[in-house]
Amino acid sequence: MTPAARQVSGRPDTRAPYADQRREFILSTLRTSGRADAADIALELGVTNETVRKDLVALEQLGLLRRVHGGAIPVGRITYEPPVAARTARVEEKERIARAALRHLPNNGSVLMDGGSTTAKLAEILPRDRALRVYTNTLSIAVALMDAPLLTVYTLGGRVRPVTSAEVDDWAARALAEINVDVAFLGTTAVSLDRGLTTNDASEAAVKRLMHASARQSILLADHSKFGKVSNCKHAELTDMDLVITDDGLDPRMLTSLRSTGLEVELV
Repeated sequence: MTPAARQVSGRPDTRAPYADQRREFILSTLRTSGRADAADIALELGVTNETVRKDLVALEQLGLLRRVHGGAIPVGRITYEPPVAARTARVEEKERIARAALRHLPNNGSVLMDGGSTTAKLAEILPRDRALRVYTNTLSIAVALMDAPLLTVYTLGGRVRPVTSAEVDDWAARALAEINVDVAFLGTTAVSLDRGLTTNDASEAAVKRLMHASARQSILLADHSKFGKVSNCKHAELTDMDLVITDDGLDPRMLTSLRSTGLEVELV
């Protein structure tokens, strides 16, 4: 082990460093070098590559770095926005989240459904035997609900963003200013303890802000990969949400931090 690695805790030590010491060393390497190579870190600290990989996963969950192939780089902003139809990762987790969301549907009344791959899962399994008014700014969700005779489906209108099929801009904003709904099921690109909920596009962020403002209850549906990250445009504080439903892959320390803010978090 090199002298640098032995100084992780601030004093020479020939023993393998503890997890907190390893992670402090990784973050220090990022600050000084702008990147951390996993193999180099493992060699430097005298631990296995798998140990370093777990450290990187834990630090990413806390929003302190971003993992890349072979290591990590300082945490940055999420700028790439894949089409909703192409978001096939973590399907099982999203299905569990959607099924948990069903428990929060009103028996009758109105719901608002934001765009996103998890809210799309909710639309797929929304009960067809319940009289509900469903408002959405997402064309694909509206189409998915058209075969349900007891559902009355409204779209908000506005310019359609092809990448998400979401309606945005003035028409959507005017529609949201005139409605009040019982529950809004919302999506997001990223969740940060410091920056709240953020998404890639400013026009979608503006609509999302109006969505939770028009709802008696706002419920965020987000799988664990969204946490500890920041995207371009802020659309809500964590405290704007009445409930967050996520999967049990969420880092326990992140869960503790979220709940310490008073936020209700439901794991599925």
